[in-house]
Amino acid sequence: MADLPQGQALLDGIERLRRELDAVILAHYYQDSEIQDLADFVGDSLQLSQQAAKTGAKVIVFCGVHFMAETAKILNPNKQVLLPDLDAGCSLADRCPPDQFAKWLQGYPGHKVVSYINCSAGVKALSDVICTSSNAEKIVNSFPRDAKIVFAPDRHLGAWVEKKTGRQMVKWPGFCIVHEQFTEKQLLKLKVRHPEAKLIAHPECEASVLAIADFVGSTKGLLEYVKTSPAKSFIVATEVGILHLMSKARPDAELIPAPPSSGCNCSICPYMRLNSLEKLYLCMRDRKPEITLPEELRVRALAPVQRMLELSA
Repeated sequence: MADLPQGQALLDGIERLRRELDAVILAHYYQDSEIQDLADFVGDSLQLSQQAAKTGAKVIVFCGVHFMAETAKILNPNKQVLLPDLDAGCSLADRCPPDQFAKWLQGYPGHKVVSYINCSAGVKALSDVICTSSNAEKIVNSFPRDAKIVFAPDRHLGAWVEKKTGRQMVKWPGFCIVHEQFTEKQLLKLKVRHPEAKLIAHPECEASVLAIADFVGSTKGLLEYVKTSPAKSFIVATEVGILHLMSKARPDAELIPAPPSSGCNCSICPYMRLNSLEKLYLCMRDRKPEITLPEELRVRALAPVQRMLELSA
């Protein structure tokens, strides 16, 4: 890495490669702030899927985690999809292996399968439709009231959707290692210290946390709430990367990251933060790591993803 440019030269190199490759850089809200600042588009899983579906760029560079880059490849078989670090996985996706999921589904014949986008291409291929935290309620309600539904892989999002829709579902017992760390006890203590603050939480949090929240929503939903709320202080129960755009939108507001049970004063997804400017530059320079999928698997996974996009239009 001796020839790796530094400082402004690194940023200039990324910009040069973006032009040379005819590349689009997509970044999730949980990426480091310097990656968010240079990305062509920053969004949540649904927004990023929509951008990947319509981009005219020849190369998609995905600054997020593996399942997001896979989704981009599912939608763009003829485009090169790059991920700065192949180890950027997801605790939800990793805890729902396709072979185990397929075996588990055998116990629920006749059930429609709704899978959260935080899953592998293999799990997507076993699903009827994909959802995100932005549209999960709408996706579930797209099925007849008497339809039997399996929801995977996040049990907390599934429970929240059950509460919102009044529909009981069979839930795969998965969870996000970041959002599971937030506890009702710690947040109530924080609310006592900041009584004027609005507690906003992602639906991947436990039900006891969501029950005391002033607002529950996807990362995009949380951002929009902060943008439009008259409140001046917010306790934010999700990955701290979202605070970057929140602070830009509301420089007048106090943003308080919710404390995880591990004891640190912030909550960072270790997978999301594996990407860096240096790895972004190298993946564009070397055009690897590249995301590839067997065509038969990609085609099977495409139908439920397209169904999600259709229902979210």
